[in-house]
Amino acid sequence: MTFRDQPGSRIIGTGFFQPERVLTNQELEAMVETSDEWIRQRTGIVTRRIAGEDDTVASMSAQAARMALADAGVDASEVTQVIVATCSNDERSPSAAGRVAEALGMSSPVAFEVGAACSGFEHALAIADQSLRTGASSTSLVIGAEKLSAVTDYTDRTTCILVGDGAGAAVLRPAERSGVSPVVWGTEPSLADAVRIGPPSGSFSQEGRKVLGWGLRQAPVIARRVVADAGLDMSDIDVFIPHQANLRMIEPLAAALDLREDAVVADDVIVSGNTSAATIPLAMAKLRAEGRVSSGDTALLLGFGGGFSWAGQVVDLP
Repeated sequence: MTFRDQPGSRIIGTGFFQPERVLTNQELEAMVETSDEWIRQRTGIVTRRIAGEDDTVASMSAQAARMALADAGVDASEVTQVIVATCSNDERSPSAAGRVAEALGMSSPVAFEVGAACSGFEHALAIADQSLRTGASSTSLVIGAEKLSAVTDYTDRTTCILVGDGAGAAVLRPAERSGVSPVVWGTEPSLADAVRIGPPSGSFSQEGRKVLGWGLRQAPVIARRVVADAGLDMSDIDVFIPHQANLRMIEPLAAALDLREDAVVADDVIVSGNTSAATIPLAMAKLRAEGRVSSGDTALLLGFGGGFSWAGQVVDLP
């Protein structure tokens, strides 16, 4: 039996938003002691998008949401739940989700934020799926959005080369045949401080080697469990969309999973950088927009990072 053999929820539309400004490796060479070659060798990143003065977590979320709703053919008034995953919203209250509901003229949806950093979208997706399964929501809008440039120290060459800004969104509705598998999620408490945004500097910092080590050791184990719990084999996976943290982590992780040779592996980090909670929905929406994946493809989502939280599920692409 697979996750599709029971009622659940399904993604029916996706969308994304990225700011206009492109920050290149060459520009970073003039800001910190680094080089295009050094950045490419260690991260695979070539460019990243940086928010303008008027771009906020809420405004980028709303833009991605508009695209996702249009893709799904759903009016904003039909949305009963809005969840925004973020760790960089500049407002403690109201939530970015509340701002989205206001901006899109929604009636009275449930609206709140999820703060699980790099795996935030997968956490939010799981909550939405559970809400739809139980009837607590009839149409859910799930968004991952970050303005990491606002919490980045551009004198720290180990972190400023990584981050970008943007948002990705998905619309979900109940389905007789589930298109979202049960979530597999958890934390690694011993690594809680490995990825941080907080005092004393208020800026993003991380212990990169610890994160990389965990990713190479544990992420493949969790990914296999996600697929097994969905009632599938790795050969069933058409698309692998891991957290876009670093291409040098994504490539060995994908290799360790023994995916099919024709499976698509998301590599949006090359042009978008690491956008934390936005990386997976952003990559998913762009893969669809670019025609690199097909409707009905089986995608494995796997997020991990700040917290130190992790979460994953298998989804059918709309």
